[in-house]
Amino acid sequence: MIIPSPFVYWAQTESAVSLKIDLKNVVKPDVKVLENNIKFAAHGVGARGESRYEFNLDIYSSVKTIENDYPTTIRVFDNRVEIVLQKVEPAWWPRLTAQPQKPAWLKINFDLWKSEDGLDSEEEKRDVMKDYPGMYDKLHKEEMGYRREDLKKVYLKLYNLFQFIGYTYVLMVMAVRYAKLDYDSVADTYEHVGPAMKFLQLLQYLEVMHPLFGYTRGGVLVPFLQVSGRAFVLFAMIEAEPRMHTKPVVFYLFVMWSMIEVVRYPYYISQLYKKEIYILTWLRYTMWIPLYPLGILCEATVILRNIPYFEETGKFTYSLPNEWNFAFHMPNFLRVYLLFLTFPGMYFVMSHMHKLRTIKLKPKVIIKKSK
Repeated sequence: MIIPSPFVYWAQTESAVSLKIDLKNVVKPDVKVLENNIKFAAHGVGARGESRYEFNLDIYSSVKTIENDYPTTIRVFDNRVEIVLQKVEPAWWPRLTAQPQKPAWLKINFDLWKSEDGLDSEEEKRDVMKDYPGMYDKLHKEEMGYRREDLKKVYLKLYNLFQFIGYTYVLMVMAVRYAKLDYDSVADTYEHVGPAMKFLQLLQYLEVMHPLFGYTRGGVLVPFLQVSGRAFVLFAMIEAEPRMHTKPVVFYLFVMWSMIEVVRYPYYISQLYKKEIYILTWLRYTMWIPLYPLGILCEATVILRNIPYFEETGKFTYSLPNEWNFAFHMPNFLRVYLLFLTFPGMYFVMSHMHKLRTIKLKPKVIIKKSK
């Protein structure tokens, strides 16, 4: 049976911390205060009705305890329990908990901000705006920031995990079909994994938006060019021309793309957890050396094969006269695009990745101080 935790509202002065436990009809609470920990248990009426409530908090810094002849002040009211902890060293704590993560049931008490004397004697309230100018806004932002920070990281972890699973699925389907049917499976690659690849590719536009909203660091231009380049090949070159669906180059292109992503997304997840896994980092910044040129070669092959198809069908080509007085010849655009993709585009991407690899994999220099 899981014992619920009550809502706890905390406030502080430079010398004391106060906790207001939101429980009614408490008779004899069981409170244990250690130097860096407080445990509370009591039977009362809280958010989940009448029940036994408990919590255990590792606090930010040391407080005085009964061992050093300083008993904790505990006051029981009809609708709450108040506990006062005296700090060993007077200072303003940036948070109550020792760890950055805050329990959902812990809140900041904006209305109750009392002095040490007021807490020990009477219900005297202090004006937090007067005693600590600007501190109310600061604490309010920190309180809201807990949830925003947590939700942001949870979202990024789920996004990267979903993309990893998606590209792993694409690779596994292609591998299993190739193991069963050998080369005969290549022609049906787009039929079996094309919808999944299109969905995953559209989701990657979220990675262009992440830096805009401050979810990740880095620029917008490079991810936009990379994602849009892939989207152009996938939707305008392969999806729009049914004759390309059965070409072997689609199989090889999907293999290149998926192999890159099944390493990239786990690497991002490890960074969110602040875990440096060297083999994962090495793969992330080394596998691109063969895979990026091969992927660009496959993309260029898809475009090159499409030029005669678009010459024949006239798809995406607009000729004069028309109401916009605008002409666009898709095969000529593909020739120009192919020219820039093959040489300047490859150089741009490879140079960018080389710089990142140099930074990430450079040897650590350890400076030893002479004795």
